[in-house]
Amino acid sequence: MRLIKDILKGAVIGVANAIPGVSGGTMMVSMGIYDDIIHCITHLFKQFKESVKTLLPYFVGMALGIVGLAYFIKALYANVPFQTSMLFIGLILGGLPILTGKLKGTKIKAPHILVFLAFFAAIICMQYFGGAGRDVSLGLDVFSLLLLFLVGVIASATMVIPGVSGSMMLMILGYYNPIINSITDFTSALAAGDFQKALHICGVLIPFGIGVVVGIFAIAKLIEILLKKYEALTYSAIMGLVISSPVVILMGTALAGLTVGTIVTGILALAAGTGIALCLGR
Repeated sequence: MRLIKDILKGAVIGVANAIPGVSGGTMMVSMGIYDDIIHCITHLFKQFKESVKTLLPYFVGMALGIVGLAYFIKALYANVPFQTSMLFIGLILGGLPILTGKLKGTKIKAPHILVFLAFFAAIICMQYFGGAGRDVSLGLDVFSLLLLFLVGVIASATMVIPGVSGSMMLMILGYYNPIINSITDFTSALAAGDFQKALHICGVLIPFGIGVVVGIFAIAKLIEILLKKYEALTYSAIMGLVISSPVVILMGTALAGLTVGTIVTGILALAAGTGIALCLGR
């Protein structure tokens, strides 16, 4: 039962990472597994067996979520965007009791409030001022490959940091559609037996993938250090990032012309998301 629940948690994270505007890191916090994942990543080589045992179900779920459920969620966003947004907001709100529990017993002072407000405002401003950039052309020259590596580092870091959407960052930089298209073209080339084309696409995806791995380890180590030395301040920052997420999701959702039926079903989706998060976070 524990294995199935961990795979489901991973699927939620995978779907969140694939949808622009939704943060996989926020989903980790909401389900109470953020600290465990950060610890396992930073201690992967020191505690290899235990770390792999913990991370594997989550990564299996993430793969299933990205490959399978993400297409379903995208279809929902295309047909019922408000209800889908409310579902994700429910998933976030359902995890708040776990996050507030991290600050239990902490005497809230001015620095905690300032850090919370700063990170809350940073995410809102990023959404408000950060428009989607034009899609770039992916090449195999040295400069393009170096850029792909750096973009992978940035994307992975934002996927780990709660409240920041890695896919939204890719969209702002103009790499979201080119990377997604490269992945689909790669699978299509393999299915058609066109290994030459698949190998060509690997030349693009490998530098990006290496950047993702480097970014995950680097940011996870940084967060672990911050949690050890400045736990209350770090959780205040995470709280600001997480609480800003529902606002960001609504900012990216068309709210004009909502009907009574849409609002009612949206509330039901919100309740369902909250319930799912509470169950997964137990």
